[in-house]
Amino acid sequence: MRSPKLAALELKRFGRGKLPRAALVAILLLPLLYGALYLWSFWDPYGRLDRIPVALVNDDKGATAAGRKIAAGDEITRGLRESKVFAWHEVSAAEAREGVEDGSYYLSLTMPADLSERIASSSGDAPETGALQVRTNDANNYIVGQISRTVFSEVRTAASTNASRSFLDRIFISFSDIHDATAKAARGADELKGGIGKAQKGSKDLVDGLKTAKEGSGDLAGGLKKLGTGAGDLDTGAQQVAAGTQSLADKINSMAGNVRPYLKDNGKTIGDSARLVADSSQAIRDNLGLLVKTAPGAATKARLASDELNSLYTERCENIPTAAPDPAPSTDAGTAFPGPDPSACPPLKRARTAAADVAAVADDVNTLVKNNSGELKALDGRLATLQKQAKALAEHAPKLDEDLETAVTKINALNTGAQKVAKGAGRLHTGLTDAKKGSATLNTGVGKLSTGADTLDGGLFKLADGSTELAGGLNDGVGKIPDYDKTDRDRRTEVMADPVQLASRSLHAAPNYGTGFAPYFIPLSLWVGAMVAYMLIQPLNRRALAAGASAWRIALAGWLPVAAIGLLQVGALISILHWAIGLEMARAAGTVGFLALVTCCFTAIVQWLNARFGPAGRILVLALLMLQLTSAGGTYPVQTSPGFFGAIHPFLPMSYVVDALRRLISGGGLGPVWQACAVLAAFTAGALALTALSARRKQVWTLDRLHPELSL
Repeated sequence: MRSPKLAALELKRFGRGKLPRAALVAILLLPLLYGALYLWSFWDPYGRLDRIPVALVNDDKGATAAGRKIAAGDEITRGLRESKVFAWHEVSAAEAREGVEDGSYYLSLTMPADLSERIASSSGDAPETGALQVRTNDANNYIVGQISRTVFSEVRTAASTNASRSFLDRIFISFSDIHDATAKAARGADELKGGIGKAQKGSKDLVDGLKTAKEGSGDLAGGLKKLGTGAGDLDTGAQQVAAGTQSLADKINSMAGNVRPYLKDNGKTIGDSARLVADSSQAIRDNLGLLVKTAPGAATKARLASDELNSLYTERCENIPTAAPDPAPSTDAGTAFPGPDPSACPPLKRARTAAADVAAVADDVNTLVKNNSGELKALDGRLATLQKQAKALAEHAPKLDEDLETAVTKINALNTGAQKVAKGAGRLHTGLTDAKKGSATLNTGVGKLSTGADTLDGGLFKLADGSTELAGGLNDGVGKIPDYDKTDRDRRTEVMADPVQLASRSLHAAPNYGTGFAPYFIPLSLWVGAMVAYMLIQPLNRRALAAGASAWRIALAGWLPVAAIGLLQVGALISILHWAIGLEMARAAGTVGFLALVTCCFTAIVQWLNARFGPAGRILVLALLMLQLTSAGGTYPVQTSPGFFGAIHPFLPMSYVVDALRRLISGGGLGPVWQACAVLAAFTAGALALTALSARRKQVWTLDRLHPELSL
């Protein structure tokens, strides 16, 4: 009997009663319990997070920054409620703590009292980071804690972005303020450049003027030094003059009272004598040509006149009788003289002196004539002076007493003026001494000032260059500093607040959680279906064994009925997943065909384990399922598992099944699919060959087969 006929006979056994038929239906539907129910329960857990009760505590008190009220807690609370991520329950901090502890809430989110204040500090001198406080309890549910970390990471990012917008908005406003201030500074720099140019010209004029002033101050110092010396001499001379005029005034004032009466009484005599002298001088000058001839005679006459005046003086002033009584006045002016008058003696003495001088002059003239006639011009000058003086004396002789009084007044005035001059000369000398010191200091100071002016001039040159560069730099800087309007500022704030966005683009995105896990749960359900099927169907057909059929025929007769049931399982499972749950497959026909290969492979492996090891094979089937589930990478990448699972991953069929189903359901290259088909075909052929080998061995009855150590 051929293998298909044997397989059909094996299946007919399940139609002989209600219980076998129910068992067959259970075998067909069992994969749905694993595949459909599991996927249904995991289909979209993130889409129902709004059913998870979470405590929300808003203790934020708000803050003020740059005159703007900030209420970060209220904004976050409003955003969370609108997002409907969880079932939010606004409670107090104590209620949240108790709820997380007793399981009323899976977790809690708390916004502290200083949240807004910390966010507002970003624009101050001491910025601080605001912190959202999350409290979880893994004793309630570990997965919820993991999900909350992802959700609250997005909440934190949104809150940080919102705070950054506020901070960056103020920065961009500051850019505009800096732009305006820089533009103003640039205009000021241009004005400064013009002012420095004028100052530079003024500093040059100052340098030139100070050089001239330095020269003038040097001359002034030298002149004041000389003037000080002259002032010293003037002071000394003025003091001497003042002393002399004081002495003269004292003597004149003492003598004037005595001399004036005599001059008043003898003015005519004095005038005659003076005229005589004047006439003599005139005669000498008139006859100067005859001086050589007449000089001796003139000298003699002059001497005689001098002698006569001398005799008169002697008579009147020196040979005065002391004992005889005053005679009676005589009317004879030639023989009788009035009594001696001491007050008249001085004028007579001067007249006698003048006559003596005339005689001396005449002698000198005579001598000069004798010795050198070339000196006559000088003698003429002296005679002219004498003549002039004599005439003046003769003219004033009648008024000598009046002139004397006038002279005394003038002498007194002269004395007063001389005293004032002496005092002024002293003050002048003192002032010039101080001025000399001041001029020296001035000269030194002007020198320093000139040096400083040179330095100033050089500095202004550098300053002029610097101001030009400053003005140019500021004008260039104005163009480089941005000046944003509100629209541009808002746009830039959005970019800067969230500069790096996740441009997530999945090449073959799974629409939900269930679709992502389908490649893992579908092969699991098919393996379990094959495992349960061989609990009811013998892996090796007993009739074929008893009839002595070939080993390959026996192996195929045990494999085909379960493979057929597996194909029915695939059809039922895919139909329920697609039409009832909503599984969308990128390659539906390919998925169904590949799952047919998968169930054939799994059926062959389970058959061999049961045929070879008997009742213990069922345990091995379950153990092999556990190894495949943990090493297939159906949930987390196998690289995240311990090394043991990574080592066995390439040698188990479910590893290739999971990778291939991902490409068939979600899309992608078919390389892993063809590789999986080759691996599954190899596993199928190998398992059937091993089953045939086991069937050959089963045709020989042993004591262990008659009395097995373990029966399941």
